[in-house]
Amino acid sequence: PAEPLTLRQQAGGVRTIVLNNPRRRNALSLPMLQCLKQDLLHDVKSRELRVIVIAAEGPVFCSGHDLKELSTEDDVKHHSQVFELCAEVMTLIQKLPVPVIAKVNGLATAAGCQLVASCDIAVASEKSKFATPGVNIGLFCSTPAVALGRSLPRKVALEMLFTGEPLSAQEALMHGLVSKVVPEDKLEEETMKISHKICESSKSVLALGKATFYRQITQDLDTAYKMTTQVMVDNLTLRDGQEGIEAFIQKRKPVWTH
Repeated sequence: PAEPLTLRQQAGGVRTIVLNNPRRRNALSLPMLQCLKQDLLHDVKSRELRVIVIAAEGPVFCSGHDLKELSTEDDVKHHSQVFELCAEVMTLIQKLPVPVIAKVNGLATAAGCQLVASCDIAVASEKSKFATPGVNIGLFCSTPAVALGRSLPRKVALEMLFTGEPLSAQEALMHGLVSKVVPEDKLEEETMKISHKICESSKSVLALGKATFYRQITQDLDTAYKMTTQVMVDNLTLRDGQEGIEAFIQKRKPVWTH
């Protein structure tokens, strides 16, 4: 039997999803996207789940779309299906109630680069590289550009999109595509450090915070403050909101109900 396209495991509140098709450079084929979607959504409301980490087997984190699926043999309907599911998975990451961390060790190109840009946090090893080289094969990375253009300065994003040249891990860090760059042998440790820190907080409070962050980021200043002011008030009505403040006043550790 064929190896599963993704591997999912969960321990101590942290779910790790591993892209597991290194022979095809972890391409986001239709079946791969379906597996990823299932793994992201699996029991996502359970109190146990606190963080999702997306990692990959092999030297390429993710090479983007499977170009075999995009050759002329397949019809337009199939092409639409691939891009629609891809957009659905990318937007799903931001709609999930828990933080999603990309753990990148290697090359992330095109829709693979989009995947990294779409995660809430990204930790990369020093050897990682990031590129949107679609322009070189006549298929401009227009959907990756949505995520890229929202996490990078415009001129950096456009240079990547127009030239297809990769950013090094350090450049990606400097321009804000990733949160941290560490030596390869520290990648697991650093990713888990962030994950476990997140696990110390209340799931309900984090879920509210994450949803609000993505809502306010597209709004103008006044609208954003009006909306988040109300959210702060709502946050205080959460059981964990009250518990946290009481614990702080009483100088004790909070006991979250999540």
